[in-house]
Formats: sequence, C-alpha cells, structure tokens
Amino acid sequence: MKTLLLILSSSLWIHAGQPWLQHTIDSSSKGADGVRLADANGDGLMDIATGWEEGGIVRAYLHPGVANAKQKWPAVTVGKVRSAEDAVWADLDADGAIDVISSCEGGTKSMFVHWAPKEPKSFLTDSAWTTVLIPATAKKQAWMYALPFQIDGRNGVDLVVSSKGKNGSVGWLELPKDARSVTDWKYHKLQEAGWIMSLISVDMNQNGIKDILVSDRKGSKRGIYWLEYPGTKGVEDSGKWKRHNVGGHDREIKFISTGDLDQDGTNDIIAIDKTSVIWYRSLKSGWSEHVIPLPKGVGGGKSAVIFDVDLDGKNDIVFSCEGATGTLSGMQWLSWKDSPFDKEWQNHEIAGEPGVKYDQVIPCDVDGDGDLDVYCCEERDQLGVFWYENPFKKK
Repeated sequence: MKTLLLILSSSLWIHAGQPWLQHTIDSSSKGADGVRLADANGDGLMDIATGWEEGGIVRAYLHPGVANAKQKWPAVTVGKVRSAEDAVWADLDADGAIDVISSCEGGTKSMFVHWAPKEPKSFLTDSAWTTVLIPATAKKQAWMYALPFQIDGRNGVDLVVSSKGKNGSVGWLELPKDARSVTDWKYHKLQEAGWIMSLISVDMNQNGIKDILVSDRKGSKRGIYWLEYPGTKGVEDSGKWKRHNVGGHDREIKFISTGDLDQDGTNDIIAIDKTSVIWYRSLKSGWSEHVIPLPKGVGGGKSAVIFDVDLDGKNDIVFSCEGATGTLSGMQWLSWKDSPFDKEWQNHEIAGEPGVKYDQVIPCDVDGDGDLDVYCCEERDQLGVFWYENPFKKK
C-alpha cells in the first residue's frame, strides 16, 4: 500500500469564517447519540431517529417542512431503554409503518424493536409505540450499530448488527416470515470485533450487489474492511463472507464514509482518527492512503464526510470531534485549492466553541435551499440533536 503523508505545520493552516447557524431539533434529554435518517411519513423529507444514551429513551422526529425546519421538531418517544447507542429505521413487519431498532451497550447489552403504530395519525403518540426485546441479543454483547439489509432473500428485511468489547462481533439477525414473532429471530456471527463504529451498505466491487463496509476501532482485527456479500445461498456460513482489508489496522479509526473526493469517478473512503482525516483512494490495484492532519484548535477526530460545501464544484471534507473542551472547535470543514493532493488545505469553522463530544456528521439539505447542511448531535454539553445551516446558497 502506497502511503502519502500530507505533512502540514500549523503555519500552513489558514483559519477562516464564522460558525454556522445552529438549529436545535431537540435538547430535552441527555446524551443524544447518533442521527439516522429515513422518510418515515412519506412526505419526501428526511426524519430522524436518535437514542439518548444517558436519558434512557429513544426518540423519533418528523421533519416539519422546510419553512419550519429551524424550529424544534415534532417528536415522539418510541421507547424507554437504557444505554441506547444507536437507533435506526426499518419497516420490519412490512405493514407500511417504519419501525425503529435500538442497539444498547452498558449494562443493558440488548437490542430492541420499537413497533410503529400503523395509523399515521398516531405516529406522534408515545403510547401508540410498542417496545419489544429481541431475545437473540439479550445480555449477549454491548451492541453498537445496526444496518437494515436484505440478506437471505426470504421474508422481509434482515439486520446486520455489531458490538464492542467482550464477545464483540459483526453478525446478522435473520427475521422470520412473521417478524413480530421476535422469539424466532436468529443471530449469525460473521466476524469477531473490538469496537465497531460503522456499517455501510455499498457495492464495493462494482458487481451491482451491495456489500458491507465496516470500521473497527479496537482489537487485533481493527481497521477498515468490507465483507463481500456471497448471495442468498449459504449466508448463514460466515466462511462465505470474504473479508477484504482496506487499511487502518495501525490506527484507531472512528466513523467512516464514502464519496468521490478527487472526482475521478470512483468511490473513495474517508476515515478519521484522533489526529487525522485519512483518505483511502480507490485504485484498480487496491487502495492508496493519504493522511490529512487535523488543524490546531479542534478536538479529537470523530467523523468525516465528503461533499461540496461551498458549491464551487470541488468536493470538500466536513469533520466532527470529541474532546472539544475549552475553546476547541467540535466541527470544521476543509477545502483544497488546486488538488486534493495539495500539501496546504484551508480549514473553516462550523461549530465554534460550544459542544464537547460531537457524533457522526450526516449531510442533508434540511431547509430545501439547494445546498447540503449538516445534521449531528452532541452528548456532553447536552446540545442534543441539531443541524448546522450551510451559509453557501445555490445560485
């Protein structure tokens, strides 16, 4: 693997810009941990599911329309569970109502289904939701992240699930014909794991079939890799899921994302560790690693994504941080002048000082003005669930 280090001294970084406007969606509980999107009510706008780890609840938020997006959003507590690390949308029982699945660590070490009411008018009524423990996961692992994925070609959607620590793994939950019969759900282990941060459904080998891209931050098998989907036959056999390593085995990789940073027509991977953004460029021969150190004045890296922030036709990088204490920034964006291979990148403010522990960055045009804004959450200063308004406007 070819490694290119973009060695940047603090003198090369140019700090520019004022913080973006932050719009609070909800700050009523404690420890907002992750933002997962889906159009839950079919209005064409992205709604949100979030677990509040310290608050002991899982909540859903309906986008109120672009005219009201800067206000607090209509919300419902879909269930009360302890140590929710992740909450994701999926219509598990195919009744037309999108349910929520929560993954819990801590002392809970279990996963739950929060069944949505079938009647749309009841969506925002807490008591209309039903929370059920998934027995196959109960007290087994510190569950961290789930990905809806049709794996066996039978029944409805299945779930790729992951965990950390003792018995940590990547595996999948096989759902029966009657998804509501949770006692019949089956767990199939695919890989041992140290601390899974990301599960992404993406076609990695351009064969028209989606695979599973993974980031694992801890342990002897840590790094970025992808599991090649073997087709529907024999998916219960972990040996048929071929593992392809990308890189990062010598780093504590946090969240990863995909995108075409150099706009060469191929899908790259953007990763982050405590001190750097790492660009894994897709080549015919494999992956080349390019390291972009984080600028001074920010916390430790947590998440990074690719998109054209300022609408100049060139892709940029937005990153979030944890440990952003004192005057450190929790989120910024990076741009290049001549090429992504430039030794000199420019950093621009997004968050400013408020906020200590930011989570995964999710780009989305929240206010419908043609540029991509940024969803995120923060769990130490209790900023809750929010979005930053991109100041650049589509002409």
